[in-house]
Amino acid sequence: MLIDVTRLASRWMNERLPTGVDRVSLAYIRHFRHQARAMIRYGGRWIDVPYEYSQKIFSVLLGEIEQSKARFRWTVWCASLRGRSRLKANDVFFNTGHSGLDQIAYGKRLGAWGGRPVFFLHDLIPISHPEYCRPGEAEKHHRRLDLMLSLAQGLVVNSRATLRDLENYAVCNGRKIPPVAVAYLAPATLPQDSCGRPLDFPYFVILGTIESRKNHLLLLHIWRQLVEMLGDAAPRLVVIGQRGWECEQVVDLLDRCEVLQGFVVEKPQCSDAELAAWLMHAQALLFPSFNEGFGMPLVEALMLRVPVIASDLSVFREIAGNIPEYLDPLDGLGWRRQILAYQDDDNECRQAQLARMASYVPPTWAAHFKVVDDLLMRIDQRARRV
Repeated sequence: MLIDVTRLASRWMNERLPTGVDRVSLAYIRHFRHQARAMIRYGGRWIDVPYEYSQKIFSVLLGEIEQSKARFRWTVWCASLRGRSRLKANDVFFNTGHSGLDQIAYGKRLGAWGGRPVFFLHDLIPISHPEYCRPGEAEKHHRRLDLMLSLAQGLVVNSRATLRDLENYAVCNGRKIPPVAVAYLAPATLPQDSCGRPLDFPYFVILGTIESRKNHLLLLHIWRQLVEMLGDAAPRLVVIGQRGWECEQVVDLLDRCEVLQGFVVEKPQCSDAELAAWLMHAQALLFPSFNEGFGMPLVEALMLRVPVIASDLSVFREIAGNIPEYLDPLDGLGWRRQILAYQDDDNECRQAQLARMASYVPPTWAAHFKVVDDLLMRIDQRARRV
């Protein structure tokens, strides 16, 4: 088994915090590490890292050992000197982060290597909603999907909603779909609250990278109204996440709106312990996104028994059923009404949601990889029949 860790290695070298995509890739390393080698694209070369060096690289990426950037480069360079091997016909090749899949050369090299490519498809948002992505991202994602559908012997998707989008794409483009597994993503194991309540005031949390698709703008306008209506009695809003792209209006409000100062708390970096504390004491998680492939913050909140007010998206109903309060992401009055209601701990709607989530069981990585292992078995049986 070979795992492409190029994206993870690049982000580690650049000291970037893991995104949701990265956390999935790290979970695959954690699960398969002892039966896998790393592949890194470095300096124009594909380096099939020998097993012993792969284990060192996996440990660094998982944060199990500390290593300098110079030492990490040395490890990769030493691995490159050990030579590169060709994938055997029954070797599985994982790419779980979309990295490189928009490049024609990637498909050619992978086709020449052979083996059994398996890709993780996180979503089709750059194609279905290009207005929320960087310019040119839609074209790149078309190329990623074309490569996946051309070379993959198996695909893993994170929800039935993503699978439906893929099936529609395949029909519209006259493509066949290889064997697919729907495997839900598991939340991080957050520690018990050891930090205490972070704020004395009632507050709400929005969690995720700040980008236009996440609809932070709606909440900031609502919060301006709440402050003007209630003054110091207004609840607080905690924005947890790094600043992303196409979000200039949100950044302007965060940096320059005097009305929001002291009422909106921005946390671009948050340890797991801090995140647990912020979530566990919140009145609710707010999740007003226009589109999602999965929705990990929703799962993390329900796991901690924190109420959720979310956009009425099919993927949210798929993974959370009737537990959250659902609203149209453009229904500003509805969101304001629910926020005002949920700032009261004893509110009837809030208490009813807490009762609904009592039996909620979050997805697990064990269940995820049981589905992936079943897919690998299907791929193997299919190859034997051929």
